[in-house]
Amino acid sequence: MSYLEEIQVKNLDHLGIVAGLIDEIGIVKIINNKLGIDVREKISAGTVVKSILINGLGFVSRPLYLFSQFFQDKAIEKLLGERIKPDYLNDDKIGRVMDELYKYGLNDIFIEVVLEVIKKFKIDLKYSHLDSTSFHLDGEYKREEDKEKQEEEKIIKERPIFIKKGYSRDHRPDLKQCVLDLITSQDGDIPLFVRVGDGNESDKAVFGKVLVEFKKQIKFDSIMVCDSALYGQENLQLIQHLKWITRVPMTIKKAKELVQNIEVEEVKDEDKEKRSDLNLESYTWKEEIVTYGGIKQTWLIVLSEKRQKSDLEKLEKQLSQEEKKSQKFLKEIQSEEFEHPQAARYKLKAINKKLRLLERKEVELIETYSKKKEKIYKMISLIIKKDEEISRKTKEAGKFILATNLVEENKLEASEILITYKNQQSTERGFRFLKDPLFFTDSFFVEKPERIETMLFLMSLCLLIYNLGQRELRNCLKRVKKGINNQVGKVTLRPTLRWIFQCFQGIHYVILNGVKQIVNLTEERRFILSLLPASCQRYYL
Repeated sequence: MSYLEEIQVKNLDHLGIVAGLIDEIGIVKIINNKLGIDVREKISAGTVVKSILINGLGFVSRPLYLFSQFFQDKAIEKLLGERIKPDYLNDDKIGRVMDELYKYGLNDIFIEVVLEVIKKFKIDLKYSHLDSTSFHLDGEYKREEDKEKQEEEKIIKERPIFIKKGYSRDHRPDLKQCVLDLITSQDGDIPLFVRVGDGNESDKAVFGKVLVEFKKQIKFDSIMVCDSALYGQENLQLIQHLKWITRVPMTIKKAKELVQNIEVEEVKDEDKEKRSDLNLESYTWKEEIVTYGGIKQTWLIVLSEKRQKSDLEKLEKQLSQEEKKSQKFLKEIQSEEFEHPQAARYKLKAINKKLRLLERKEVELIETYSKKKEKIYKMISLIIKKDEEISRKTKEAGKFILATNLVEENKLEASEILITYKNQQSTERGFRFLKDPLFFTDSFFVEKPERIETMLFLMSLCLLIYNLGQRELRNCLKRVKKGINNQVGKVTLRPTLRWIFQCFQGIHYVILNGVKQIVNLTEERRFILSLLPASCQRYYL
């Protein structure tokens, strides 16, 4: 036997951390308990899901049809179990498991995983955040039209989604899409609830139902935080038994009146230091008790100095652009010859539709004759500012309204309402993660809507694993009061898990003459492992 045949070198890198987090949660066991284990199969459904999640968090942008190739140079027996071979993970096997997951119920499986995470890792559920995004897709995805014309269904559908055009958050209105609703915890951005919807679905139509369904599944007394899509009379009635914080849309008459007429109070000197400690020094606010949709609530009219400055700069820029545009229109209308007075006035009306802050007023309509001696009309007009509109926008600059039904004995401090709403970006961070080019969103090659839903379920599990690992790492660093170097060499207590993954590149699993060992495990890497769950450490130590 040659020397080359006696040594095997496989990449382990950061994948042991991913595998360890999957083990710590117990995902393989949950999947196998749900779908069962067929003794005739070489690999269980739970292990297939584990392999998909490891691939998904490998950050190599490799779609599922190249799945077995992903594991060719990896320590697959270390990660997935002895006697597991890459060719066991072929597209037929993956497809069958994805179909079994869908048939069993993606929501039921996800909720069980979430409940295990909440219990084991003591996730604080005081606040939960809801938002949605869209994923654009290639392909036809044709469905029978008569199936779509059915009665209103449960929010957790008993039919596959409809892939179709709708409002695109990706600015790709030309492509068909589906919608993903996501609820995350404020503690660690842990995904708590995931739902995939039709491509043309409206947030306003479903957000209230999503929250009601979430509370049925996750029986915790969480305060739900959402953007203005939730705020409407029908939704407020639907969620009146829940606790919520949301943003009030400025289309509501009462909101317009308050923003125009209420002066936000100056901050007292004794409050300035407190707001600075909370990172709210650029905010001022005023509280009002309002009844809307039959629900008594606190409205917090907030003024952000930074946003006010930005809004006023935009207003000034818009005014300048309209003035230039208006001068161009002035030349056009003054040089134009009209056959009838009404034609001139119609043209002036069309011009004014294109202006928001300015208006062209008719000064005089001159009757004259063309070179052909035909009677014509010429218009002289004047540019005037819409002072009322400019004043309205100036007063609105930097202001927004937050609402909550937590009043009287359940009342929250205004600062807590504002801080909590600012943390709404927890769902946005999740969406950025799911749409990252290094993630496996290019795996949307599947042809059936059922597979699309299953893929988003698996991607959401990846997000859960990633955010949980990051939360555990940061909490441990905080406890030991010792940081690690980030990408630019500065010590931090809040590293990203992606940076940790990069730090673990170059770790190999070596088998030399039958002896197995991990190489390149430095002291820094050992320290990082000590901060992670024991299941992660077992893959390296």
